[in-house]
Amino acid sequence: MKILPGRFGLLLAALMALAPTFQPTGLQAQTSQANTRSIAVPSRGPAPATEQEKINAWTVGLAAGLIEGAPLRLGAEMARVVDDGPNMLVLPIVTRGATENLNALLYLRGVDTAIINTDALEEYRIQVPQIRQKITYVLNLFPSELHILVRPEIQTLQDLNGKKVNFNTLGTAAAYSGPMIFSRLGITAEKLFIPHPVALEQMRKGEIAAVVFITSKPVDAFVRGRFEPGFKFLAVPYESKFEDYYLPAMLEAREYPGLIKPNERVATIAVPTALVAFNWAQRTNRYDRVARFVDLLFSRIERLQGPGFDEKWKSINLAATVPGLTRFAAAQEWLDRRASAPRALR
Repeated sequence: MKILPGRFGLLLAALMALAPTFQPTGLQAQTSQANTRSIAVPSRGPAPATEQEKINAWTVGLAAGLIEGAPLRLGAEMARVVDDGPNMLVLPIVTRGATENLNALLYLRGVDTAIINTDALEEYRIQVPQIRQKITYVLNLFPSELHILVRPEIQTLQDLNGKKVNFNTLGTAAAYSGPMIFSRLGITAEKLFIPHPVALEQMRKGEIAAVVFITSKPVDAFVRGRFEPGFKFLAVPYESKFEDYYLPAMLEAREYPGLIKPNERVATIAVPTALVAFNWAQRTNRYDRVARFVDLLFSRIERLQGPGFDEKWKSINLAATVPGLTRFAAAQEWLDRRASAPRALR
């Protein structure tokens, strides 16, 4: 098994001590024996006899994210709603961030699902060519919009060449996706990775030209912050170079009245944040437990969209797709059943 390069190397080295190799999965079960995951996949058999076996048979590990981030909060809320006593237990796991959860899903024992930023797949494109067959999506959770806030003297994206641009601290979506997006845009900036509150103060003093946020709008720092005239968001048009992982998006005046003029909009792109699952072979316990999790989550989605839960749930569409991935089979089957059911039964 090759060690992935870059920022994932240290994490993967630790994880591989726990999980040496892959097991056969879904579409690859017959042809990928040499590139399979280490976790044993128990076959269906007699009902679990002991309390320990009963608990483990229907427990799903969910790699969520940083303790202060939205993915962990959404993971905890999913766990609350799908809890079904001995029939379903979801364990949200604090991790280094949604951009690194793909490592946990591929290599860490006990992890069946994860919340990821979809462009994290790019890190694996060469080292794991079959990554799109190993990972399936359950749900498109929410988009994280790209915000590029610049000083008054910056007018275009090209003006950022050679300038200091902050991408937040390592492990965040901005720190991972931001430099990748800048590379696709052909911008060579001096990259900084410091906390955004510190960077914004330096930006006001003229020490930094721009800050890059990648998170769901509206961003509190931009809503509550006071900026001198001329501070603005740069537009990032959606082009074919972004079709593999990203979606078109807009920043609007009603969201950022202090930075966008009335009735104006700023084009940008968004990184989908998705709930994904390992592509377990069907008719195995690991597949069945994720299938049960999906059934409970989809059937109870209206609870999550009600009072007491994150507002993001209200905008989530169960049928929304995720660029670059195939939907988990049990999730697609659930949607197909609902689509074919008589309207009165929905």
